[in-house]
Amino acid sequence: MRGGHGWSRCRRAGKKPGRPPIWTRRQLIDGIRWRTRTATPWRDVPERYGPWDRVYDLFRRWQRNGTWKWTLGQLQTEADAKGLITWDVSVDSPVCRAHQHAAGARKKGTPERASRRHRHRAGRPRPGAVPRRADHEDSPRH
Repeated sequence: MRGGHGWSRCRRAGKKPGRPPIWTRRQLIDGIRWRTRTATPWRDVPERYGPWDRVYDLFRRWQRNGTWKWTLGQLQTEADAKGLITWDVSVDSPVCRAHQHAAGARKKGTPERASRRHRHRAGRPRPGAVPRRADHEDSPRH
């Protein structure tokens, strides 16, 4: 049926069929930018950017289909062509902290450096240690 009711009229006018969106894509993108800038939970996105679950849904959809990666690549390409990016890499840092459990690690291949605590683990019981019983053994009867 030509020129009838339905989606064909909407297509000619350049509009998509269905319900028009309540929140513009710009508002949702601004919500994503606000959330990544502030590093807050998604539920704390202000209502002026739209419902937090709609903002999160757009973020995840674009993350899964590679839109964010493509956008970053395009922006970097344009900025590099204009000479706005310097690709110098500096790995120097004034502070380099080790993890708290990294201190006093045992050296491989040097058993003479093992502490007294580790020497006792080599199969000999510590002096005054009470031998443990296996789970299937009965407790001693007094």
